[in-house]
Amino acid sequence: MILRTILAASVAVAAFTAPALAQGKTLNGQRALVIAHRGTPGYLPDHTLEGYTKAIEMGADFIEPDLVVTKDGVLVARHEPMLGGTTDVADRPEFAARKRTLNIDGIPTEDWFASDFTLAEIKTLRAKQPLAERDQSFNGKFLVPTFQEVIDLAKEQSQRTGRTIGIAPETKHPTFHTAMGLPIEDRLVETLQKAGWTEKSSPVIIQSFETANLKYLRGKTNVRLVQLVDGSSTDAQARTPPNRPM
Repeated sequence: MILRTILAASVAVAAFTAPALAQGKTLNGQRALVIAHRGTPGYLPDHTLEGYTKAIEMGADFIEPDLVVTKDGVLVARHEPMLGGTTDVADRPEFAARKRTLNIDGIPTEDWFASDFTLAEIKTLRAKQPLAERDQSFNGKFLVPTFQEVIDLAKEQSQRTGRTIGIAPETKHPTFHTAMGLPIEDRLVETLQKAGWTEKSSPVIIQSFETANLKYLRGKTNVRLVQLVDGSSTDAQARTPPNRPM
């Protein structure tokens, strides 16, 4: 694993301009790396191709898809394994019976889970803004993208803009996915290999709050890895386990 200074930006305030922000120097003297966290959640629903595209247009260097796994083993971009907060699944009567309680890192969580849906079913859902104080006018307009679609977007936008657009995928709750029989790691590595991204120089930074999966990934790929640490969350605030190394 490598240590690197990264500036993660949600691109959520109008005054923000990524190129200007990136002019600041990091501790090693390199320019700051601007990562569009979840796309542009201050403007558009999280983890949508439209949100990632807007972030790139605003100057982001990397886009950051959080990855979960569908019932049929496809990596898709959602903030958590739960779908209730970021899609319209609660409004779909055909999926009402799918709501259930599962343990997410030891905490009972009642919701609809991506691991109970095929990709075809998830593609019938539409993304929504999870925070009430943000613009809700784009709810229901955008699809849930696959990881492959995010990669394709980054490559297309790199060609269009003439600058390299990277991706910073975060593996969401790897232990949970392994327990569900849907481990993330090999699927992630295989997809990156197909994209031709296997080396430290590739425009990829894999992130995780867990340690075991990063150690496993180090034996599977040479792309950059980052250990995430966040001691600010509480169970009551986040409704999910605290974001700490596991």
